[in-house]
Amino acid sequence: MRKYHPLKELWLARLRQFAREPAAVFWVYGFPLLLALGLGAAFRNRPVDQVFVDVEASPGAGEVADALARWPEFVVGTHSAELCRERLRLGKSSITVIPGNSYTFLFDPTRPESALARARVDDALQRAAGRRDPVQTSERLVTEPGARYIDFLVPGLLGMNLMGGGLWGVGFVIVDMRVRKLLKRFVATPMNRAHFLWSMIGGRLTFMLPEVLIILGAGALFFGVTIRGSWLAIFAVSLFGSVSFAGLGLLIASRAQRIETISGLMNLVMLPMWLLSGIFFSPDRFPAFMQPFVQALPLTQLNSALRAVVLEGASLASQAWSLGILFLWGTISFLGALRWFRWS
Repeated sequence: MRKYHPLKELWLARLRQFAREPAAVFWVYGFPLLLALGLGAAFRNRPVDQVFVDVEASPGAGEVADALARWPEFVVGTHSAELCRERLRLGKSSITVIPGNSYTFLFDPTRPESALARARVDDALQRAAGRRDPVQTSERLVTEPGARYIDFLVPGLLGMNLMGGGLWGVGFVIVDMRVRKLLKRFVATPMNRAHFLWSMIGGRLTFMLPEVLIILGAGALFFGVTIRGSWLAIFAVSLFGSVSFAGLGLLIASRAQRIETISGLMNLVMLPMWLLSGIFFSPDRFPAFMQPFVQALPLTQLNSALRAVVLEGASLASQAWSLGILFLWGTISFLGALRWFRWS
């Protein structure tokens, strides 16, 4: 006679429920892949951005245009004063040069590309006039895998997806089942609240494994992202992160009774981490007085640990502090959900 265990049967039911929802499969696996490919293409290694420079038609304009045209990053055009101002206003050029006894630059200092163009154009014109730098300098361009922005970005995308999957893939599903009166049916079955909550976490951990492979695999295959750490350490860090966010999802969904409520709560919890936890840039850029809050966020620690393992080859033991914070978030959240969860 087959022996049934509540936790096992609930876990299998969660897998069947997920497999029967094509939209859920897409958002868990398809969307992260498209996101990684789209952002990876946007932030791939690119040639130096071209600077569009207009020279106002006046005596000496030809010499200025010729001096700037020697530099491949400048796209130079000579136009009337009115057209130069119109092009600058519409963003078709970054800066206008007015020749004369001295050069006058017209640009918008609030536009980063214009401020950068001013410095580059001035440097080119000064060199053309015979300037000699008192100190000789040279350049070494860093483009090898591991030092590019795309290498920094991919672990952050993985952390962001683990957060979204843990919160939406657990919290939203529970509230949806509560709205459809499905949770009440579980009360009559031979299982307890802990079995149900653990089955939701177990299902989330099962879905996590392909996520890690898809996102890091896409980064390695399409953008040459180097995986320096061991895959075992990567999966272990991802496991801690998934448990932490699944626990948060359980806690947030423990009392919510409407889809609108859980959607608002999810966004309220996720928004600070989207902004502060270093998905697209380092959290160290925030002021010192914000750092205690920033470093206490679970996504900050997850992204930090993932980047250390993936990009630096760090050992799992070296990330004990980050893993400890993730474990603390997950434990407190699960115990809170176990205390306040209700079926209806």
